[in-house]
Amino acid sequence: MTRIAVYGAGAIGGYLGALLADAGADVTLIARGPHLAAMRENGLVLVSGGRRAARRVAATGDPGEAGEQDYVVVALKAHSASGAVEAMRPLLGPRTAVVTAANGVPWWYFHGLDGPWRDRRLDSVDPGGRQWDGIGPERAIGCVVYPACAIDEPGVVRHIEGDRFVLGEPSGEKTARVERLAGLMRRAGLRAPVKARVRDAIWVKLWGNLCFNPVSALTGATLGEIGADPALRALCRAMMLEAQTVGERLGARFAIDVDRRIDGAVAVGAHRTSMLQDLEKGRPLEIDALVAAVQELGRAVGAPTPTLDAVLALIRRKAELAGLYRR
Repeated sequence: MTRIAVYGAGAIGGYLGALLADAGADVTLIARGPHLAAMRENGLVLVSGGRRAARRVAATGDPGEAGEQDYVVVALKAHSASGAVEAMRPLLGPRTAVVTAANGVPWWYFHGLDGPWRDRRLDSVDPGGRQWDGIGPERAIGCVVYPACAIDEPGVVRHIEGDRFVLGEPSGEKTARVERLAGLMRRAGLRAPVKARVRDAIWVKLWGNLCFNPVSALTGATLGEIGADPALRALCRAMMLEAQTVGERLGARFAIDVDRRIDGAVAVGAHRTSMLQDLEKGRPLEIDALVAAVQELGRAVGAPTPTLDAVLALIRRKAELAGLYRR
């Protein structure tokens, strides 16, 4: 039986872990606080498609209780991941793969990437190289997360929409380990395409997050409101075009044009981005992986990002004043 630990079994992690357990995997959910206590007492309750069902899935706050795994799915926010490396070590055996299921530029981005930046480390998302050294980029499997989920109360995860997780090896190979994981996810009822160019999928998701998240947090506007305001739409478009230049200099391909990408996001309507929700709830903001990393990549390839730089300066200052960000 395939052993899978979900490190950070919150909304997305809980949803994925519950479905993988349904598909026959030996799943351990690693969480903390009231959410962990509720899952231990009542199981993980998943609300999806109008149905509510509890799953008895192993849950712990101590990775040492779980032991070595075949896969570790890291579903923490990117700014929390580097601080979890030491605690994660008991899960890592000689053949353990680590699936990075977080938004933004992943810490392994340059692993094996052809060109002058090969194996470059990203300080903005992996300060001090903790994940690179402590996990090892050879373990990494890329994962772009599209479902939307929420924790309604401790132990209760609500699936809102979406069922697609794009997977891919940094090398572009279709290895046995990534195909095995994709097969499990498909048996769980998820769409799990394996892409040879997973970095392209990362950029398309990041393309919207790097602008809509900080702009919404700065203004309080929903996606629909940003799209309806010509000045805010133009601001987001300028940031996206700067990011596209950065991505293309790194070899990324953008399958859609910038206006279609904006229209797709705006069509969601009265949606409050995750960064705006975090700001309102007093939670740390995911600034570095979504915005600062693109600035760092731009510096690496010699691509100016003046609009992104200005928005980054503003959102950093706003978050610092609220005590929700530290450089």
